[in-house]
Amino acid sequence: MEGRQPEGMDEETAALFPDSLVESELGLIPKGWRAGSLNDLSILNPESWTAKNHPEKLLYADLANTKDNVISELSEFTFKNAPSRARRVLRSGDTIVGTVRPGNRSFAFIHSELENLTGSTGFAVLRPRADTAAEFAYLFATQASSIEYLTHIADGGAYPAVRPDVVSGMSCVLPAEELLKKFHNTAIFLFQSVANNQMRIETLGVLRDTLLPRLTFGILRLPDAHQQVEAALS
Repeated sequence: MEGRQPEGMDEETAALFPDSLVESELGLIPKGWRAGSLNDLSILNPESWTAKNHPEKLLYADLANTKDNVISELSEFTFKNAPSRARRVLRSGDTIVGTVRPGNRSFAFIHSELENLTGSTGFAVLRPRADTAAEFAYLFATQASSIEYLTHIADGGAYPAVRPDVVSGMSCVLPAEELLKKFHNTAIFLFQSVANNQMRIETLGVLRDTLLPRLTFGILRLPDAHQQVEAALS
């Protein structure tokens, strides 16, 4: 607003940001942005398996195994033997937010292209209306203030919960389309790095559990263990 150049930002990017604020129903917002909701960026629960339309087998992500953008375990089931809550179809770019006990932070960004990946009906699934909205929608839906809001309004005794449409209906400030595209083109590489690092952590965990007992009992020599680790991460 004072005409100063933002640090760490080139002039072209800085020009995408307005130099003034305007009044809106959400208070002061940047000029050229608008008040809206997550519904403007995403579609709620766009696909679900049914008795007539389902795969023979599915990979299931439950609330208990999802926390802070990490799905620690996927369970494989035949559709017939899967939990009744295993119905939400998940695709790359989706955001999932747990609606039961939202304070448990059961949320994640879906990077995977795994076939028949399925989430619990305890998730609100937010599918971006455009690829450029995927990262922004995830970051808004899962920021601390959003999770605190959902936790505060959740009702119910043993299982405090919110309706999925409450998640998708959260008010947010929407940037201009050009700025959203610019953000997407930067954020997509950071999100992919997060996904790659999570895969490396899982691989290293499996290697640790496999190699450590063999090293302890002298079945495997340390140089050989190093080679196996390097091969797995290459």
